Amino acid sequence: MPLPQFDPAQYDRQLADKVARYRADFAALAMPEPEVFASAPLGYRLRAEFRMWHVGDRVHYAMFDPAEPKRPVLIEAFAPAAAPIARVMTPLRERLDASDVLRRRLFQVEFLATLSGELMISLVYHRRLDADWETAARALAADLGAVVIGRSRGQKVVLERDWLIEAFELDGRMLRYRQIEGSFTQPNGGVNRHMLSWARRQAAGFGGDLLELYCGNGNFTVALAPLFDKVLATEMSKTSVGAAHVNLEANAVGNVAMVRMASEEISDALAGGRDYRRMRGIDLPDYRFTTLFVDPPRGGLDAATVALAGRFDNVLYISCNPETLRRDVGALAGSHRIAAAAAFDQFPYTHHLECGMWLTRRA
Repeated sequence: MPLPQFDPAQYDRQLADKVARYRADFAALAMPEPEVFASAPLGYRLRAEFRMWHVGDRVHYAMFDPAEPKRPVLIEAFAPAAAPIARVMTPLRERLDASDVLRRRLFQVEFLATLSGELMISLVYHRRLDADWETAARALAADLGAVVIGRSRGQKVVLERDWLIEAFELDGRMLRYRQIEGSFTQPNGGVNRHMLSWARRQAAGFGGDLLELYCGNGNFTVALAPLFDKVLATEMSKTSVGAAHVNLEANAVGNVAMVRMASEEISDALAGGRDYRRMRGIDLPDYRFTTLFVDPPRGGLDAATVALAGRFDNVLYISCNPETLRRDVGALAGSHRIAAAAAFDQFPYTHHLECGMWLTRRA
């Protein structure tokens, strides 16, 4: 698809078109009218990355149109960028132009920001970084008020820390999350808050215990855990599991057990399969699961996890791919109906739509 055009005057119509496709795709599954959560039309992206295009002694931010992947589109500003990113794009490029040490063989710049105003800048190079680079990068970080990371093949230079703290209010609680450089975080912070609040509203009366798969850094875990007696959360990424432990402690959430396991493995364990070393200390028979929460990658759920979902009274499903969501919900249609649905516009001006569904067991 071509590079999107960021025109706020077109936003409402484009979102309406996406939601109409969503309704049509799930009409055969008797989906109720979805709640629709719009994005801010500009300044919404907390993550952005750009190739750096060198022209003489200057560098430019560049993007590429998939229709012409070898021709860079040079940009001065990026309208979707959140305020902390937008604030530094021009000063950063000026500092790079003025410093051969910082500019030489710079390949890419990656920005990570938070709703609470913090900013990380990762500079990615095609060369080994040395002490001169570190000295220049420390001055850059101080001048821009940002955390700066340097990366090249097989090398990561951390000057101060490689994480940010996100903090925002949700349903009367102040939530805090450690977000680690290079790991997944939600790109649209405002819409993420809508996702968390919507999931909490659906789960408010479920009670019992929660099983969460693909928990990442605990984004949903921290928000949902107070609504349940106990939570068993799983994630494969070691970095994300470490961040999740930090985030649970930072938010005084004490009813969550974390295990680093794939969804297929936890499905096997709950079905009475083999013993897993990483499940030691977890007393599965002690859990009284009422609810499964899943936020899988674009490929959706594997067959074993779909079978597992069929055993739960309630399934909360957040999906970044309506096609695999429709497949999985269709596979559960014999045992579960769609009780509620939502559309979250994480990526304005694109065809992508994040979806939420609450599936409840048929009478």
